[in-house]
Amino acid sequence: MDEKGGGGMGPSRRIRADAERNMARILDAAEAVLALDPHASLERIADAAGLGRATVHRRFASRTALLDALAERLTQRYLLGLAEARVETAPPLIALHRLTQTVFALKLSHRFAIQLTAALTPAVLDGLDLLFARLRGTGAITATDAAWCRRVYLALLHEVHDLPADSPTLISSTTSDDTEAKVNLLVRTTLGALGGSSETRVHQAPDPMAEALNSDPLLPHALEDSGCG
Repeated sequence: MDEKGGGGMGPSRRIRADAERNMARILDAAEAVLALDPHASLERIADAAGLGRATVHRRFASRTALLDALAERLTQRYLLGLAEARVETAPPLIALHRLTQTVFALKLSHRFAIQLTAALTPAVLDGLDLLFARLRGTGAITATDAAWCRRVYLALLHEVHDLPADSPTLISSTTSDDTEAKVNLLVRTTLGALGGSSETRVHQAPDPMAEALNSDPLLPHALEDSGCG
């Protein structure tokens, strides 16, 4: 049945689907190639994508255009991570832990794009600032400048991510999973750097925290591992 009949996939829709698949292939190839060689050419990326060089040049007239697309894709992943962590509504300690898990996963899957500061758009930064403002509001931290808190978190993020697996700091973790150990370390260190304390977090925990713990059996384990409980 043709497009007018409403069934199947018409020519124009197939063209759009093919274009979307090619775009994904180019960006995936660019991420993999540029992670190994940041100066790789568009031609090399086209070869890695298994597409004609003319196809890549039609989509991206320049290397800058390609980098912009990689940054935009990562921005959307950041925004999705903020939404999934429910930074606006979830207990902020839980949201921080969930968001940190997402960011570490992105650092593994987007090893090149994660270096592009253009991906940290105002919308992404606003989401992080909101989270730290909410942490301040619950007494989990005492630092008052949300933007400063965000900068501390991002700086520590890079430092913790670069720790070797045999680092004494990670070996002392209660989990055998290297990534989760880094997540827990980052959350614990960030809260400490921003004036948080275990006593403060326990005594000033909001009522929604208790509700979250009752509704999700995995949350007590996440809090305990991250040092937030």
